[in-house]
Amino acid sequence: MTATADEIRIGQVTVRFLLEGNASGGSVAVFEFEVPAGAKVPVAHSHDAYEETIYGLEGLLTWTVDGWQITIGPGEVLCIPRGAVHRFDNLHESGAKMLGIVTPGVLGPGYFREVAAVVNAAHGGPPNAGEIGAVMRRHGLTPVP
Repeated sequence: MTATADEIRIGQVTVRFLLEGNASGGSVAVFEFEVPAGAKVPVAHSHDAYEETIYGLEGLLTWTVDGWQITIGPGEVLCIPRGAVHRFDNLHESGAKMLGIVTPGVLGPGYFREVAAVVNAAHGGPPNAGEIGAVMRRHGLTPVP
């Protein structure tokens, strides 16, 4: 299986896996994600087991990586090294679509589905931060307050 057929909705953000790690022998996982303008987005975090490369497809996202801000748009790329604390925001007037590339491919749709279950159970209120943190740590991400 190379791609999941379903969209994973985490609040306002949509994730679609194009290539899962198990289909690449664990070398890479590739997903696209859409972020509407002003959407609530993940907390700052890091991960030590993989690099994450972001490629802009549509719109703009402003990323903060180890305290530095960079805006990524169509055709632009950002490599987030292992251990770097990062987050993103859509501070712009239109939605954005990005491609996420995880090497090695150890992050999969299971992580996003678990986070979605916690976020979507909050019914528009703030999700349980403790539960989100537990899911993140279970999948190799370290949340940063």
